[in-house]
Amino acid sequence: MGKVHVSAFGISLDGFSAGPNQSLEHPLGANGTDMMEWFFPTKTFIEQHGGEGGETGIDDDFAAKSMTGNGAWILGRNMFGPVRGPWPDDTWKGWWGDEPPYHVPTFVLTHHPRDPVEMKGGTTFYFVTDGIHSALEQAKQAAGEKDIRVGGGPATVRQYLKERLVDELHLAMRPIFLGKGETIFEGLDLRELGYKVEETVPGERATHLIVRKQN
Repeated sequence: MGKVHVSAFGISLDGFSAGPNQSLEHPLGANGTDMMEWFFPTKTFIEQHGGEGGETGIDDDFAAKSMTGNGAWILGRNMFGPVRGPWPDDTWKGWWGDEPPYHVPTFVLTHHPRDPVEMKGGTTFYFVTDGIHSALEQAKQAAGEKDIRVGGGPATVRQYLKERLVDELHLAMRPIFLGKGETIFEGLDLRELGYKVEETVPGERATHLIVRKQN
C-alpha cells in the first residue's frame, strides 16, 4: 500500500491554512488565496487549467510531485464546495468545472448522503457519511498500491493527524500573515503524536516543510 499524505498544503507564517468566511467568491476564505500564491504561478498549476508556460523550479517540483502517484483523494466537504446542510439538489459538482484535477476516485466527507458524481477525466466523487476511518478504508481499496492524498481542508487534515493516520505532511509556508482563519494545529500536539519535521527546503515563493510520522 502507498502512503497517506497531505501535500502542497498552504500555510501562513501565523499558522493559518484557510481564511474566514468561505464563499463561492472566496473558496479558501477571505485572503486565503494568498497562501497559494506559490502554487498558482507554477507550470504544474497552469497546465492543469489548460494553459501553457508557467514557472519551473523548486516550487513547481513540489507542485508536480503532489499530483503524481495518487490512487485516491479524500476531501472535507468544504473543499468540495460552499454548500452547507442537506444537499438542496445535484447542481453543485465542485469548484473545478467539468474536469476536476483529481482523475481518480475522490471521497468527500459529509453528514448528508448523496449519490456519486462521475466527472470527466476519471474523477468520481463519492460522498462518505460514516466518518474519516470509513473514507480511508474506501480510499485504500480504490487506490490499491498507490498513494492516498488527503486534500483538506484544515479540519479534515486535523482529524487525520489526530488519529496518526497521515504518514507524511508537506506544508508550503508563505511569508504572509492571515491574521485570522483556520489552522490545522489547533488542539494537536504533533510532537506527542510522533511527528517530526525532517526536511526544510526554501523555494521561490514558499518554504517547504516535510513532516513525517515516526514509527
